[in-house]
Amino acid sequence: MIVELAPRFLTWDDVDPARHAFDGADVAQTVRSLGPARCVPIRPDVPCDDPALSTWNIEVAESWANAMSYALVQHYGRWTTGWRWAHDEGDFDGGPIGNWCCPQDSITTSEETLSRVEAALREWREWLEDLAGWFEACPLDLADIEGQRILWEGAARNLILQVVDRTGCGSGWQGHCRQVLTWFLNRWGVAPDVAEGLVDGAIGGRFHSWIGPEAVVVDDVAEQLALSVQPTGGGFRADAPTQDHLQRWLEIRESVPWHEIADGGADGPVVPLRDGAADDIKAFDAAIEPARAEGLLSALELLRADAACGARLDFDLLSGWQQHVLATPRRPQFRGAPAFAKGSRERYGIGPDTRVRFETCLAESASGADQPLGLTARAARAYLDVCFFHPFDDGNARSAFLTLVFVLAREGIALDGVGLLRRVTFQADAPQDALALVRYINIHLAGTRRDTADANGSAAS
Repeated sequence: MIVELAPRFLTWDDVDPARHAFDGADVAQTVRSLGPARCVPIRPDVPCDDPALSTWNIEVAESWANAMSYALVQHYGRWTTGWRWAHDEGDFDGGPIGNWCCPQDSITTSEETLSRVEAALREWREWLEDLAGWFEACPLDLADIEGQRILWEGAARNLILQVVDRTGCGSGWQGHCRQVLTWFLNRWGVAPDVAEGLVDGAIGGRFHSWIGPEAVVVDDVAEQLALSVQPTGGGFRADAPTQDHLQRWLEIRESVPWHEIADGGADGPVVPLRDGAADDIKAFDAAIEPARAEGLLSALELLRADAACGARLDFDLLSGWQQHVLATPRRPQFRGAPAFAKGSRERYGIGPDTRVRFETCLAESASGADQPLGLTARAARAYLDVCFFHPFDDGNARSAFLTLVFVLAREGIALDGVGLLRRVTFQADAPQDALALVRYINIHLAGTRRDTADANGSAAS
């Protein structure tokens, strides 16, 4: 949630080269000027099948690669997240990048690693520029769709074949193909949600991992897509969201079947062998900027003291932590204007009662006779409340993470890993995302209990 690191969420507006300047001549210097370039991890000198290598990959290398992605986003923009979209089963399935595979295989010496980052970023940008060129070569008009269907069909066929060639049809290639076709429709005026539906309908589940599509299938998908596009009036692009996603979240919040997933906190307190929250901050945030990590660690120490005292979760408590997170001279105030996130695709409204409603929601994170939800559901819900109320002008993702840690800590639970809780994006209008977050908390909690029990068992024997 710190940043949308998964390239499959990128929209055409996010990546359109015409919207995002990039000087290829400076990329080598820029990559090496970023925080993560100063702390490239040292790969353990062990065989590939040694468990120590896997542990290093999970605990160190992946965090460093995520930090580099974050740093690139901060410098260039969200479009850069595709630099790690490797072929086959790399960091993300089925991408167009050949200069990067995954942290375990691509992180070697410092200079080699940074050269791979630079080359992968150039490769991703070149691919986007190629796509833009193919899009612009077919200037299409929804107002004259009936006279242009052959052109739409030809353009779609060419794009499918280009993705096939670029990805090699490895694992998950069809996801990027779907995305490229959606981008194409979006470029020529079809709203993103409408475009996704048209593309899914045309493909109809006929593209599969590790299998190149037969020519007849490519032709049919392109034809079906061209036939499905409707004239002007069937769905325009929206340059900014008009929906109030905070209001939408409050509606979703009441409808989510929180009880569907068992409560991983029902078995009581657990003290992990390692501090997963602190370790993640030291690995991820410190690689971005040491001062960022120092602020988060200070806030983490403060929230745990608050949790030990059974403090009430409210805006004032969050603001006290956020002062450390943002290193501000005074506590940050509740925002006074509408807020935007996810590249302005989500808009969170503001009204005279917004803070009061936020406080009411936060209060529901506590346990009690009048609280029917389990701990992990309450922690997930509080996390999302912070995300979608978006109370601060900056640092809301970090505030949401700290909130989740606090809700668990107040009932004696800490986690030995938090990766699934910090690198995932959740949508305000998606009930399934809320349940997914509960599952992620349960996964980390189950792993923490298991590792703690194994260690105690070994010590006893």
